Amino acid sequence: MIRNIIFDIGNVLTDFRWKGFLQDKGFDEAMVERIAKASVQTPLWNEIDRGVWSLEELMQAFIAKDPEIEEELRRAYGNVTGMVTKRDYAIPWMKELKEKGYRVYYLSNFSEKAYEDCADALDFLPYMDGGILSYREKVVKPDPEIYRRLLSRYSLEAGESVFLDDTAANVEAARALNLYGICFQTKEQAEEELRGLGVR
Repeated sequence: MIRNIIFDIGNVLTDFRWKGFLQDKGFDEAMVERIAKASVQTPLWNEIDRGVWSLEELMQAFIAKDPEIEEELRRAYGNVTGMVTKRDYAIPWMKELKEKGYRVYYLSNFSEKAYEDCADALDFLPYMDGGILSYREKVVKPDPEIYRRLLSRYSLEAGESVFLDDTAANVEAARALNLYGICFQTKEQAEEELRGLGVR
């Protein structure tokens, strides 16, 4: 029986809209692509969420990928307000599940800067029973350790828990630890799959 529902945040309970965010800052399509290739589309992006490097160390690593656009990179990521935005269904969904007796948690790769600059998009967190943000733990999905920490910290049984994430590798990592896993596409699709697991 499922008792615990664990949510990723980006592109599940919020929109992670890095492309629109860069466009909002006035960068044209070509520059958006260059910035992305030096940052969000590289393995370096995981280091933001891991929370081990300083912001300046990360910035220097981005700049090393494309030194000609240092000014643009600094303008892009000096403030990331608007990169993560709210989804209106997040709070009602959490309330609905809790009213039905389920416990709800979050497990997300998330940076400290996004947590601070995009706090308004995370207004659902107080409605949840707890969770883990990667930057606080210095470990990121799909490392099995981050899942184990969540289960241990809240005394959750893997077989009573389902994990929803928009990234297939993260879902597979959860399944490897005997959690149920749903690869999130839309709320409607996720709810249908949850019903298939007996979540009413």
